[in-house]
Amino acid sequence: MKDSEIKDAELKVLVRKGYGNIARQGGSCCPSKSGCCTSASPEAISRKIGYSEEDLKAVPSGSNLGLGCGNPIALAAIKEGETVLDLGSGAGFDSFLASERVGSSGRVIGVDMTPEMVERARENAARGNYSNVEFRLGELERLPVADGSVDVTISNCVINLVPDKKKAFAEAFRVLKPGGRLMVSDIVLLQDLPDFVKQSAEAYVGCLSGAVEKEHYLEIIKSSGFEDVEVIEESILSLDLLRSDPIGQALVEKVFSGKRKELEAMEAMASSIRVRARKPWL
Repeated sequence: MKDSEIKDAELKVLVRKGYGNIARQGGSCCPSKSGCCTSASPEAISRKIGYSEEDLKAVPSGSNLGLGCGNPIALAAIKEGETVLDLGSGAGFDSFLASERVGSSGRVIGVDMTPEMVERARENAARGNYSNVEFRLGELERLPVADGSVDVTISNCVINLVPDKKKAFAEAFRVLKPGGRLMVSDIVLLQDLPDFVKQSAEAYVGCLSGAVEKEHYLEIIKSSGFEDVEVIEESILSLDLLRSDPIGQALVEKVFSGKRKELEAMEAMASSIRVRARKPWL
């Protein structure tokens, strides 16, 4: 096994562990030894990143863990009868919102690599009687989804956690039907990160050190075969949002402890973007 593959495997273990803790804790407390709890609820975080009160009330309790960085559902123009794939579906929040839009004639597939998240999502689906939603355990670089079977692919702050982003977008392209749409919310870099952040496991799990430069991110999407690649919305990654997220709180505590100026400088280094793209028609 090559060194890069060993590193990638280790990163995936870290991500599974971090988000497994969140799944068990319910998103209200950060997964650090200090036992701290964030001041913001998952609902408050979701309001900040574009979800409506109607969205928050429409999903089962416990499905919204406040882990996103945008609302891909709002911009995906999902239609009744379509099949939607949610990459990194977590506890099912976006999948359940998509379920309402596709209706009984449509279908939603959520894929997540963390067993605890898949288990929690399935429990939420059963409790909410979502017969048109299913959750599968799998990695974004090897999706357990058939070729050309999906109308819309969405993802919310997850692809930055994937070591091989080219393969993840290639897989997203593979499973889409001709003319199928991609809508992604994610974290990208505007400036190079300090070395102490790049080398931090907490920063990787916290969606920072795994992020890539904005133009490179868009180029990966284009090189995967997508057309009409467009940034629909963009906002600076605020410190308030970083601190309110349970993973972000651990990042602030461990990585930026005693580094106030460096933490404040982060607002100029990363942003949250909503990207839309399409698979060409045959």
